[in-house]
Amino acid sequence: MDLVVQSPRLPMPGETLLGRGFFTASGGKGANQAVAVARLGIPTTMVGRVGKDSFGNELVKSLQTSGVQTDHVLVEAVNSGVALITVDDTGQNQIIIVPGANGCVNAIDIERLTSLLPSAIALLLQLEIPLAAVVGAAIAAKQAGVTVILDPAPAQIDIPPELYKSVDIITPNEIEAGQLVGFAVTEQESATAAAKILLQRGVKTAIVKLGDRGVVCATQEEIFFVPAFSVAVVDTVAAGDAFNGGLAAGLATKLSLRQAVVWGAAAGALAATKSGAQVAMCDRDTFDRFLNETMLPS
Repeated sequence: MDLVVQSPRLPMPGETLLGRGFFTASGGKGANQAVAVARLGIPTTMVGRVGKDSFGNELVKSLQTSGVQTDHVLVEAVNSGVALITVDDTGQNQIIIVPGANGCVNAIDIERLTSLLPSAIALLLQLEIPLAAVVGAAIAAKQAGVTVILDPAPAQIDIPPELYKSVDIITPNEIEAGQLVGFAVTEQESATAAAKILLQRGVKTAIVKLGDRGVVCATQEEIFFVPAFSVAVVDTVAAGDAFNGGLAAGLATKLSLRQAVVWGAAAGALAATKSGAQVAMCDRDTFDRFLNETMLPS
C-alpha cells in the first residue's frame, strides 16, 4: 500500500517540511505491473502475498477490479507491504519500502507459479520479494521457455550470475543501472555503456530507462534509442512499472522489440500524468488513442 505525501520539494536529511496533501493508493511493483498489463487487455495472473490486515484486503480488491486474476495471492499473518512516498511539485519522488508479507514469498510460491507457466507468455519479476524467490522463479520460467522480464528495483548490487543468465529483458532506470554497474548513468552514452555491461553478464536484452530523456535498448545484435513522449508530468510514481507493463503487453501481442519499447514509453508517459500507482495505469482505449494522436519526438 502506498502512503503518499505531497510536498513542495523533497526534504533534506533532518529537515521537517509542511506537506500539502496525503492519500493512500494500492501499489507494489509487482502488482502495479500486473495492473498495467491487465488494463491493456492482456490476461494477467498475480503470484504473491499480502498481509492479514485491511491493507491486504484493499490490495487484492484493487487487483481484481483491474482484471488481474488473484487465486495465487496468499494471505500471510503479518502486515502487508507498504511504501512511504514523498512527491514534490515537479513530480519527482522519494520512496521507502517495508516489505511485510512480500518478504514471506518462498519456494511454495514458485511451485504455484510453475503450474501457470505452460500457458504463460512472459513472467514479470521485481526485487521487492526475497532474492532467492526471484532467482527460483526466473529459472523455472526459463526452463519453461517463458520470457523473463526483470525490473531490478529496489536495486541490489549482489545479483547472482544465475539470475542474469535466466533473464531475457532487464529494465533498470538510470539510478538502478548505475548501482548495478558501479558508475553514474545520466544520459544516453552512459546508459549505453551500462547496457553493454548488463549484456556481458548474461541477459539477452538490456533496457535502461532515463525518464523524460528516453530509453536505451541493447541486444547483442543492435542498440537503439527511443525518445520519451512529451506529457505534463504530475507524479512519476509507478511510471517505470507502467513502462514494464506496456513492454510486456507489446511483446504479448507479437510486436517487435522496438515497437514494444515504444509501447512501454507510451504507458510510462501516460502514468506520469496522474497521481498514484495502480490508479494511474491507463486502459486500452486511452492507450490506443494516445499512440494514434501523439508523435514521438525525433
